[in-house]
Amino acid sequence: MRLLIIGSMNGHIATAGKIALDRGAKVTQVDSVESALESLRGGKGAELLMVDIAHDIGRLVAALEQERISVTVVACGIQTSAQQAAAAIKAGAKEFVPLPPDPEMIAAVLAAVTEETTSFIYRDPVMAKSLKLADQVAGSDASVLITGESGTGKEVMARYIHSKSKRAAKSFVSVNCAAIPENLLESELFGHEKGAFTGAVARRIGKFEEANNGTLLLDEITEMHPRLQAKLLRAIQEREIDRVGSTQPIKVNIRLLATSNRDMEEAVRKGDFREDLYYRLNVVNLELPPLRQRHADIAALADHFVQKYAKANGVDVPGMSAEAMDLLKQHSWRGNVRELENTMHRAVLLASDGTITPDAILLTGSQSPMQERSDVSRAVGKAEAAAGSQEDGTQLVGRTVAEVERDLIIDTLQHCLGNRTHAANILGISIRTLRNKLKQYNEEGFQVPLPGDAEPRTSFL
Repeated sequence: MRLLIIGSMNGHIATAGKIALDRGAKVTQVDSVESALESLRGGKGAELLMVDIAHDIGRLVAALEQERISVTVVACGIQTSAQQAAAAIKAGAKEFVPLPPDPEMIAAVLAAVTEETTSFIYRDPVMAKSLKLADQVAGSDASVLITGESGTGKEVMARYIHSKSKRAAKSFVSVNCAAIPENLLESELFGHEKGAFTGAVARRIGKFEEANNGTLLLDEITEMHPRLQAKLLRAIQEREIDRVGSTQPIKVNIRLLATSNRDMEEAVRKGDFREDLYYRLNVVNLELPPLRQRHADIAALADHFVQKYAKANGVDVPGMSAEAMDLLKQHSWRGNVRELENTMHRAVLLASDGTITPDAILLTGSQSPMQERSDVSRAVGKAEAAAGSQEDGTQLVGRTVAEVERDLIIDTLQHCLGNRTHAANILGISIRTLRNKLKQYNEEGFQVPLPGDAEPRTSFL
């Protein structure tokens, strides 16, 4: 665990730092938010930031999100009012710790951050089998390809493997290849020199260097552009990288993990993913089963999320009626554990008389991803086969395949409130394919929903 303390904490830095050190954390301290960001940009990563409440926590959280730096933020303050503490939480802090620091409080925060990122809650033998394989390979330096549907816990598994490895005391760095535009991903991975491109006002250390001697996770690796796949392959083979704008190779020593929710072999056959890179990553394949194949885990996870969100919302832990539990066990869980978590969060808020009843279990859809259309063209073909029928009051006869495809994509995006990743998962296509389609529609003058856009769109006929 790496802890970065921001600010003076009213003279309690030494005390807080010593408590964290005694709990096994590596502690550094800076005086300002900007210094903290420079430290993180420079490759000195952290899993936890403890920030003096005198600093602008909202600006810090916004900067972390903009620069795609994933780290837990905890606010600290002395003689702080409840309103200030609430404002810090609202600004994005995970917790508020009063000063002077209590050893048990600091220990609990460190333990919570570690547990949240590495622990699995399971009862089903199917999941136990996956954990056993993870334990067997964790101690090696072999690359592991973690596959499974969206929401099954692939990143949690990656962190679990790191925590059980001989590199556990070193950095764990994660990069979501689907969330970063292609033109920025190269710089994100390999870093860049000052002046390498417009906007490169200073040297920046990439994720490979940040993860040196530790573990690097490439999340949703199949969304990486083939051009960048070639550079990644060289980095894996040679164990060295080149920053963008530099001709000086840099040696790196990392353990590489990767995840994907797509059929990797199919992606190789289609030419979307390099075969040689696939074999480099797939030394060990660890497939996480979907929740619908882990029936014994549903009750355990539901109970965990009920307790978690009851505490987070300051309400008593509600009970669960037998009818509500039956409803959970019968659902197909298209979104897997992530969908179950959201469902139980809502259920806690909607529980009446201290009990979660079926009325509080708001489920959407019943098909699993394996039952969904695998790509847009398949869905369009189905629409053509149903020519003469109506969908949302729109006649399909007389329309082109491109028109039906466009409306299907944009309607799905509208349904997802502009969330590109969610829409791509529902459509069964890659995020890159979706972005290319949306770019085309924009260039053709059609209205494309923005993230958070919930307004009904106009007709595209």
